[in-house]
Amino acid sequence: MDSLGGISMFVQVAETRSFTETGRQLGVSSSAVGKGIARMEERLGVRLFHRSTRSITLTAEGALFLERCRRILGEVEAAEAELSNAAGSPRGRLRISTPQLSALIMPALDGFMAKYPDIEIDVDLSDRMVDIIEEGFDTVIRTGAQHDSRLVSRRLGSCGQVVVASPGYLKQHGVPRHPAELVNHACLLHKFPATGKLERWPFQLGTAEAEAELPQTFVSNTIEVLAFLALQDKGLIFVPTFLVRDALASGALQIVLDDYIDQTVTFWILWPATRYASPKLRVFIDYISEHLRIA
Repeated sequence: MDSLGGISMFVQVAETRSFTETGRQLGVSSSAVGKGIARMEERLGVRLFHRSTRSITLTAEGALFLERCRRILGEVEAAEAELSNAAGSPRGRLRISTPQLSALIMPALDGFMAKYPDIEIDVDLSDRMVDIIEEGFDTVIRTGAQHDSRLVSRRLGSCGQVVVASPGYLKQHGVPRHPAELVNHACLLHKFPATGKLERWPFQLGTAEAEAELPQTFVSNTIEVLAFLALQDKGLIFVPTFLVRDALASGALQIVLDDYIDQTVTFWILWPATRYASPKLRVFIDYISEHLRIA
């Protein structure tokens, strides 16, 4: 087995955690995959995987080798694309992770797919904090401050956050004039998937005022669910403005307690800090930067 082919096989095993699945993808037997990995381990003089009857996991040496191998394959792909003049027609497979915000993400992805039909998209719509390097993603879209020195980032935009409810709900239960009044209202709360903690509603209060106590009427780890329920007159929600832009414009939802909220959320696109970004990744970054409707 040539070195580059062995590296590619190793990366696929690391991503699938399965000799059988890797063999299926490569069109060879699982036994051939296992023997190929064993030969690589013998040549390197290290164990790359822990094997058991139920699972395959990377050793510490394997995890270090995986990061280097992914960079090597990325460089090879970029070089091939440049030599074949593929920059004018990018192609290949992109692994992407984005927040679970289909109303925001999918229109941009739909437009990208129409413009670049030769690029295959593998998208992970999830609010969990993925490890872009370890899990083999080409790029991720995330919110909040970014501090990973292994990654390059580009700011996509910011938007405000608001507390909203439907006119039907407000007519039945009244309009809260102060955060302290929320104790008597139905509050639909967002729970962070990674920590299980509830998202705070960051009211600006006087120094002597206690933080508002929010009834946990309904809790979800997906804010689109909360927006749906708010439209059904079920309660108040705290969300980014892009999620309720159309509902606010039509009057289906109304902002409340606006004087007590002053907070924004910023979106970033991040990718591994390799020397060269492949043409397919470059066009994706540029397209998303231009077409994601955040503000």
